[in-house]
Amino acid sequence: MFDAMTVNKIVASMCCAMLVFVLGGWIADKIYSPGHHGDDHHQAYTIDTGAEDVAEEVVEGPDLAELLASADIGKGERVFKKCAACHGLEDGVNGTGPHLFNIVGRDISAVDGFGYSGALVKVADVWTPENLDGFLKKPKSWAPGTAMGFNGLAKPEDRANLIAYLGTFAN
Repeated sequence: MFDAMTVNKIVASMCCAMLVFVLGGWIADKIYSPGHHGDDHHQAYTIDTGAEDVAEEVVEGPDLAELLASADIGKGERVFKKCAACHGLEDGVNGTGPHLFNIVGRDISAVDGFGYSGALVKVADVWTPENLDGFLKKPKSWAPGTAMGFNGLAKPEDRANLIAYLGTFAN
């Protein structure tokens, strides 16, 4: 089958291949690794993006009172369409969620016949516009453990328009 010379050639070629890989890795490490260039190693060039020069400004929009003063009830009605799948506006008629009739100023978890998760009453007592704004922004963050699966309304204007629209459904 194989004679001694063939076996020696195979073993020698494997050893040579390993030697080439090891030496190639060592040479590449010496060339490309920045840790071997001495202690005075510095970046060859720097791209100035101006990020260090500009102080980070937090741009705050108008507060809720200003937004409610200029709220558009018609736009709030359009935003409510996202809520209408689970909530109704008719007094006493619950859907997946409780009815929202007379919600502004109503006690939290006050709708008879609806099983609340209990997370809301741990946060606040009354649905003030501020509480509604916080809840509508991100329900799971405002009331951790709430059963409401809605992700929230990111735009403050949408929340103010919706709160103004819901405020029109009162006794």
